[in-house]
Amino acid sequence: MWITAAKCIQRWQNGCMPRFLTLADVAEQLQINSPAAYALVRSGELKAIQVGGRGQWRVEEKMLEQYIEERYAEASRMIQQSKSKSV
Repeated sequence: MWITAAKCIQRWQNGCMPRFLTLADVAEQLQINSPAAYALVRSGELKAIQVGGRGQWRVEEKMLEQYIEERYAEASRMIQQSKSKSV
């Protein structure tokens, strides 16, 4: 079940969930493998930060939600373009 960015922030502020996700968490949410999640971060498609001494990547919940919303918008644009070309 997907929740909105506002709900994520509210749940984080209430202490119900972490603010930041690991790349493994992101991969699980998107149902992709960890290298694919890492590639999204390295390409800049998914905004993330490096934290800790070993520079591990973390993705803020709202950045993941924004990424998902952008993918939906892109899919809608592609569908509209496809429809306009076939008419």
